Amino acid sequence: MRRTCVVPVVSLFACALAAACAPRPDTADTAPGAPAAAQPATAGGAAQPCTPLETRDANGAGQRPASPGQTRACGVRSDPAYDVQVVARGLAKPWAVEPLPDGSLLVTEKGGSMRMVSATGQIGQPIAGVPAVDARGQGGLLDVALSPSFATDRTVFWSFTEPREGGNGTSVGRGVLSADGRRLDQVRVILHTRPTYNNNMHYGSRLAFGPDGNLYVTMGERSATETRPQAQALDSHLGKILRIAPDGSVPRDNPYVGQAGALPEIWSIGHRNIQAAAFDPEGNLWEIEHGTRGGDELNRVEKGKNYGWPIAAYGVEYRGGAITSALGEAQTQRPGTEQPVYYWDPVIAPSGAQVYTGSAFPAWRGSVFIGGLASQRLVRLVVQNGRVTGEEHLLTDRNKRIRDVRQGPDGALYLVTDEDNAELWKIVPRR
Repeated sequence: MRRTCVVPVVSLFACALAAACAPRPDTADTAPGAPAAAQPATAGGAAQPCTPLETRDANGAGQRPASPGQTRACGVRSDPAYDVQVVARGLAKPWAVEPLPDGSLLVTEKGGSMRMVSATGQIGQPIAGVPAVDARGQGGLLDVALSPSFATDRTVFWSFTEPREGGNGTSVGRGVLSADGRRLDQVRVILHTRPTYNNNMHYGSRLAFGPDGNLYVTMGERSATETRPQAQALDSHLGKILRIAPDGSVPRDNPYVGQAGALPEIWSIGHRNIQAAAFDPEGNLWEIEHGTRGGDELNRVEKGKNYGWPIAAYGVEYRGGAITSALGEAQTQRPGTEQPVYYWDPVIAPSGAQVYTGSAFPAWRGSVFIGGLASQRLVRLVVQNGRVTGEEHLLTDRNKRIRDVRQGPDGALYLVTDEDNAELWKIVPRR
């Protein structure tokens, strides 16, 4: 489920095997105009050269990272032997997969259906009780997460694009899954984000339960140039991470509770469009958000911090040129905003994330896995002491957009592809 795991980890994001941090034996030179590659330090502290996976020109020509290792990390290869099993075929634009304790899986389909998929791949009928969604563009039925106490209360949470007068908006619902998995009872919407806006882009919508038992909800800023500044405005939910209790109430220790004009659900501000978020075993929230042409970001989210958008960002506009809004031209560094831990230029188009804590793949324990849409790959990051020290790209030969990645109770990784006739995959150790 989408919450922190209690499996003890000796050192967060440390490579379990020395081979996981070994530079790849690639020999390609860095492309002209690309930021300098990260230089890993040896035990004595001296930087050693390495070859990054990314060698193409950056879109943000002339932009430089704010700190060593902030982009173009060393390519690494842990080489665990694994197989990719196709559990099910025929899903319609799935957006999320959530493993259940009994080995079955909940899958959302963007068009508005939530389905149960058995461990053997049987796809159930749509689960009754899901509210209507606006499935135009990037909208629809989006993420799904289990209650931290699902084993006893069978409560399920989901995010969706809610049709509204004058447009739509991201909302969060909850309900109790029946024993036979065919319907949701006691359904209610616990969060209606605002403002309503009339387009079909940048809904954010990832859900993650924290170790505090609260639900963290990621938001987009709805993409339009006119809505970009709302990522910096405290009277708008757009471009934020929100934190609510499981009943939809506001925790009293949220950073803006009691501040005049501020929406109390806000946890952090300055985000563009977050479709990937996960907690690590130490309780840190990591989010990966879409940039423009360049500038996908990995951030470690802290209470009340400003992550920059649209006044601080890497990359350029899709049409080319500097990123702009009513707040002015974006800079890569700006006082009062947080730098990303890591960024990609060109982008990976991130969707879905998992910090791996299982025992099936010891070499991957502590890695951050990220689904890649336009990049059509599964990205693995090695993070040590809060910094990315290595990057690996998996499943590139499959040429599939990966929408979500989740760890099951068996330690396997479960992925869904992003297509009309989509597949549910299970990554298991090779026997």
